[in-house]
Amino acid sequence: MARFLLLSFLLVALAVRATIAASSAEDYWRSALPNSPMPSAIRDLIYPSKAAEPAGHKDRVNYIQGYGFFLEESLHPGATMKLYFTRTIAAGASFLPRQVADSIPFSSSMLPDILSHLSVSPSSEMASSIKKTIAECEAKPLAGQLKLCATSLESMVDFAKYGLKSSNLRAMSTSVAKATSQIQKYTITGLNRVKASELVACHALAYSYPVFHCHTTTASTYTVSLTGADGTKVQALAACHVEAAAGDHAAAYEELGVKPGTVPVCHFLPQDDLLWARV
Repeated sequence: MARFLLLSFLLVALAVRATIAASSAEDYWRSALPNSPMPSAIRDLIYPSKAAEPAGHKDRVNYIQGYGFFLEESLHPGATMKLYFTRTIAAGASFLPRQVADSIPFSSSMLPDILSHLSVSPSSEMASSIKKTIAECEAKPLAGQLKLCATSLESMVDFAKYGLKSSNLRAMSTSVAKATSQIQKYTITGLNRVKASELVACHALAYSYPVFHCHTTTASTYTVSLTGADGTKVQALAACHVEAAAGDHAAAYEELGVKPGTVPVCHFLPQDDLLWARV
């Protein structure tokens, strides 16, 4: 009986602690960005639900007709695409408070310490993800680009304000009405162009807690309403830019019949990525 009471007390204490942390994060958002509604990508990491779908497609970018890119001319009502909206961050994960995140090492030279601190086995898949993520964060930015790997909500907001030279920002993300793990045909039912070309993009990375690769960028951006074959409603973000990286996606450019860097190439953002723009 005593052990049961102790366990009950611990569970209640953890629940109270999580509620306080979530409330603190939401209060911070309202204070730092009073003119920006909280997008689902942020809310999901403040009030995480273990019932949400797990991290999805291993390539992180959405599955779009086999590759992940499409031309801007394809964005019009009535157009159809095969899509699979994915997540990188595992279900149930939540932002670390800034002071906690800042106290954890984040450097390739300290990888053994990081794995020990996070109780991650060096031979595990997560250890490989951590190593890859840190390497990506330590890579030099593209010419003329500012970048930062944000390990907390506060550091992400600070970078977005710095990168866009404004404190009056809005954040946007893709929102899917219900969890779905299948690739299916979606029909575009409406779209609006975002009136901003200078942006900060924050891409979720695989890690033991939420980490985002944030960088300045320029792109034509759209909010796109989609309906799946099974009735799933999606409000998606589509970004179209000339500097879309080819890399391992050379086959996509070949399929589209264009050369990298010649015309804008578009992609939808996964559910846990964000775009920041001036209001």
